[in-house]
Amino acid sequence: MARRLVIGDLHEPVAHPGYLAFCQDLYEQWDCNVVTFIGDVADFQAVSFHANNPMCPGPDDEFILAKQKIQKWYGAFPKADVCIGNHDARVIRLAESVNIPAKFLRDFADIWQTPGWSWDYEHVVDDVCYLHGTGRGGVHPAWNTAAKKLMSTVMGHCHARSGIKWRANPLRRIFSVDTGCGIDVDAWQFAYGKHQDERPILSAVVVIDGIPYHEIFPCGRGELYHKDNFKGGK
Repeated sequence: MARRLVIGDLHEPVAHPGYLAFCQDLYEQWDCNVVTFIGDVADFQAVSFHANNPMCPGPDDEFILAKQKIQKWYGAFPKADVCIGNHDARVIRLAESVNIPAKFLRDFADIWQTPGWSWDYEHVVDDVCYLHGTGRGGVHPAWNTAAKKLMSTVMGHCHARSGIKWRANPLRRIFSVDTGCGIDVDAWQFAYGKHQDERPILSAVVVIDGIPYHEIFPCGRGELYHKDNFKGGK
């Protein structure tokens, strides 16, 4: 079975500046050999159906910035499974809203120049379902999804949910994992959450021989991956 690193929602170009280093370190520390991005690799704030924040870049500038950041992830992890998230699919949804068929759109590997990444809405590996979680919510989103799928599930999407839960019957046990995210909560793209009581949990997950482990991202003041340690693009 694989030794898999699961990377949380990035929302590039506004991932936390230390999250890439954190994920690279986890990959080495856990001796991983497979990577899964759990979705929302790109933010696409500029093509949202919601009101755009005037402090954010326009569509062309956002694409250029996001591609630069995604290429850094691709350089670090040139082979990966990628779950397509609701933000990744914003371009598709916008095209559909004006009757443009999908056959006229480029695929994600072409858009972001990531030929070694396998993009799909779900990846089932070693009897575990990895998906972004579009449309799911609530207090225990991955737990509820695993119950419906009747299989172990690793999920992103809900930024304020992070951690592992188990369930078992006399014949088998399954787990549910909310991955958390790797966003920069101070970015203008997330200004909508500034006054929310619940804040995003920055974390990642590793799944080793079918057993999940949850890793909090130590990025607070004075901690190893605080953003002050990554000024200047370190």
